[in-house]
Amino acid sequence: MRSLWLDTAPAIPSDPLQENSRFDSVVVGAGLTGLTTALLLARAGHRVAILEARTTGAVTTGNTTAKLSLLQGTSISTILKHHNAELARAYVTGNREGQSWLLRFCNEHGIAYETRDAIDYATTDTGARKLVSEHEACTEAGLDTELGTAASLPFPVRKTLRLRDQAQFHPLEVLAGLAAEFKRHGGVLVEGVRVEGVARTGAEGVELKTSAGAVTASNVVLATGIPILDRGGYFAVLQPMRSYCVALTVEDDVPEDMYLSADSPTRSLRTATVDGTKYLIVGGNGHKVGHSSNTQARVDDLIRWAQEYFPTARPAYTWSAQDYTPAAAVPYVGKVPAGGGHIYAATGYNKWGMTNAVAASLALAGEILGGNMPWAETLYRTKISPADALQTTQANASVGMNMVSGWLSGLSRSSASAPGEGEGHVIREGARPIGVCTVDGVQHRVSAVCPHLRGILSWNDAERSWDCPLHGSRFTASGKLLEGPSTSDLSDTRR
Repeated sequence: MRSLWLDTAPAIPSDPLQENSRFDSVVVGAGLTGLTTALLLARAGHRVAILEARTTGAVTTGNTTAKLSLLQGTSISTILKHHNAELARAYVTGNREGQSWLLRFCNEHGIAYETRDAIDYATTDTGARKLVSEHEACTEAGLDTELGTAASLPFPVRKTLRLRDQAQFHPLEVLAGLAAEFKRHGGVLVEGVRVEGVARTGAEGVELKTSAGAVTASNVVLATGIPILDRGGYFAVLQPMRSYCVALTVEDDVPEDMYLSADSPTRSLRTATVDGTKYLIVGGNGHKVGHSSNTQARVDDLIRWAQEYFPTARPAYTWSAQDYTPAAAVPYVGKVPAGGGHIYAATGYNKWGMTNAVAASLALAGEILGGNMPWAETLYRTKISPADALQTTQANASVGMNMVSGWLSGLSRSSASAPGEGEGHVIREGARPIGVCTVDGVQHRVSAVCPHLRGILSWNDAERSWDCPLHGSRFTASGKLLEGPSTSDLSDTRR
């Protein structure tokens, strides 16, 4: 699976990394958060490096739907269930600041985007009631939304919630523009180098252990989706979620605005024109990472749904993205606990990373540089707390059961027939759970134990990957790390 965005991405050159390099700031992860934060610091005169384990935009940013919208499903009403109106207004202010900054950057650097209305829609009475509640919450938080019943969709709706003049774009074109500006200010962007650990070096900063040697810095920003360091306990208060997208060529008339359903299963729609071809992008069918036994069926269902309402639609690209749902309903942004005041993180965007990423970047750069942003101080005062951990105990109880049942399942089957093409399963060899799969005619045998906290992995047949149901680490069929809090590959059991 490869997204439309990654397949049509502009070239983004990588720089070499000199061993034992020292920087004022090192940003780990070259997605929207990482590049924006790094650019802001470089503009202020910092010597900055971005270290990316894969390629720029390879993870969430390159697999998003790329809606730059302040109307985010039913996010504001959810926030108000956890917090007061002051914090909800701070959330809207921060996202508005992030949206404005990014659109201004696009305007200044000739990066194309399209202005569109964002519309939530409901096809059931339950969904309609959600939209009424969200409208009331948006009004309280300072968003000028409009309730209605009209939508340019090929099926009837009960109610709509509209926010005018939002935006959509090609996310890799934005990343390419940010990278070019970052380099113009002396920044170093290094791909293919994995950060494996971070240690304090006294009052002066930290040392990063990387696959290319040691690097030191005064400040480190973890912009990796979920922080790669266990300190701070982020993995205990975030729920990793995967959702799917398909880009289809279509000859039917398609709605030009950005749509998102209030009912389940989720359906997200937007258009995109890339290299002269117009696509309809349909997303949804999300689930907890490692908790779906047939992920390909979720992709197939999106295609079926699209073709039901747009008969000429033909799938051109399919992909998936991983996002993290925060227990506190708002992102965790700021200094990492036990990081000595030198390590920062941003996580928990709850599937709305385009505006939240830039808002977090503005806040992180401001904190490092000594700025003052009242909205950020209000919004990000929510820290990892016992209340958060308690709130996620029930959800994580099922994770704990997955750990136990996963081990039992892996140990209960001592042999199995060779998996068919694209299939994978966990078997027992002695006391070890072993993941066996076949991809492109090649059989792979790897440890089925996640290196992070030793969860038993599940096979993802849509993406042909091993996924951890505990905290979302993911690995290729051959065991190479793709994403998540883990920092190491799976061991090859053929050795």
